[in-house]
Amino acid sequence: MFRKLPHAIPSIQRLAVLIPLTLGAFMLAGAGEARADFRVCNGTQSLVGGAIGYRTAEGWVTEGWWQIPANSCATLIEGQLGSRYYYLYAEDAGGGGRWAGDINMCVADNEFRIVGVEDCFARGFQRVGFKEYDTGRQGSWMVQLSDAPEAPESQN
Repeated sequence: MFRKLPHAIPSIQRLAVLIPLTLGAFMLAGAGEARADFRVCNGTQSLVGGAIGYRTAEGWVTEGWWQIPANSCATLIEGQLGSRYYYLYAEDAGGGGRWAGDINMCVADNEFRIVGVEDCFARGFQRVGFKEYDTGRQGSWMVQLSDAPEAPESQN
């Protein structure tokens, strides 16, 4: 026969305490999880404008401009990445620097979403060289922009 100890908590009272504690622990664990997305971090002392290019079912798409203040990050694509290759073009708002590549795509002066990468000038856009990033089909990717050419430029 079991004897009830005076300091023992009845089982229903224990459940009433454990359930909220367990749910709270799960919520806290979920709050710290990394989100999957394509982010660009500006490690310079200047405001940077960024544009991204990628392939969709409707064809090549370029989008911009994200304003990325000095020493901060911006999310250019939210959620799980669906492609292996993404293309980035960024420039210092003061005209002091560019992060470019050799993949030509279209951009506009103001906020834009352009479908297609051909005939940029004929369609009223500019053509600039985007840099290719091979994400290896990872769900998220981050590019670090810096003034120093020897610094790592991207990481996942």
